[in-house]
Amino acid sequence: MREFRFGVVAESVRDGAQLIETAKEAERLGYSSLLLRDHFVTEPFGDQLSPMLALTAVAAATTRLRVGTLVLSNDYRHPVLLAKEAATLQHLSGGRFELGLGAGWLLDEYDRAGLPFDPAGTRVSRLAESLEVLDGLLSGKELTYSGAHYRVRELSVHPPAPRPPLLVGAGGKRMLRLAGRLADVVGVLPIALPGGSISDAMSERSPETMLRKVSWVRESGRDVELSQILSFEITDDHRSAAERTALERGWGASAADFVLTMPSRVLGSPARIADELEHRRAAYGLSYHVVSDQHMHTFAPIAATLRFA
Repeated sequence: MREFRFGVVAESVRDGAQLIETAKEAERLGYSSLLLRDHFVTEPFGDQLSPMLALTAVAAATTRLRVGTLVLSNDYRHPVLLAKEAATLQHLSGGRFELGLGAGWLLDEYDRAGLPFDPAGTRVSRLAESLEVLDGLLSGKELTYSGAHYRVRELSVHPPAPRPPLLVGAGGKRMLRLAGRLADVVGVLPIALPGGSISDAMSERSPETMLRKVSWVRESGRDVELSQILSFEITDDHRSAAERTALERGWGASAADFVLTMPSRVLGSPARIADELEHRRAAYGLSYHVVSDQHMHTFAPIAATLRFA
């Protein structure tokens, strides 16, 4: 089993000063990484800073903290331009950059920007080609590539730097298999729906579904790090907290037992939460957990317990 590591997604950050303060505090608390989302509309996470520029500032203000994207939408940047930016950020950060990428899912964002929201199959195919282009360019080779969506001829990128780890956020079968073949880290997500939203179905959050998704990633036979965005609640009464969560999600209080088994949510005392994450690492291989910046102080002692166990 991989060692645990923990990241912070700075989703409530709205300006540069707050970003640097959050990053320095995440580093002080012992987190592995600070991550930024990639949205230019307010919903669903609030206004966001441009990730690649903001992460450059974070890298300059920290010494150990890794910086990464969770995740860039492939359709917003040509892979050659992204490779140039990624190589530069990897160089400027001293090798601390993690490049997270996804196929894009938020229909409202595409519509407002005037971008065509192609069928999921097309977006995934485009992402697959983009990952091949990025892998080739970031590995320091001169690349010639011809695909249905991208064509590159005798091109390399400067500055030379160690290829950053590639993280792919994925929820569907084809995406998870793709991520298992081409990524270093797979962020396991609920499936994106054709209408441009993320599924809220109970079935997408069940242990059985997580096991199935992990099996699709593992089909490649590669040793891939598995990650997820983790929600948690510290409480002396985990059953009441589970009932409350079930009611808030519209599932009914009877779904409390289901909530207690959800791989992406943990409830209870710090000791119970640590035990549950140990269990879920053994059951699913999940070792890289990301928490919101709003809760990083609360979770830090639990992360420390698991990192040094």
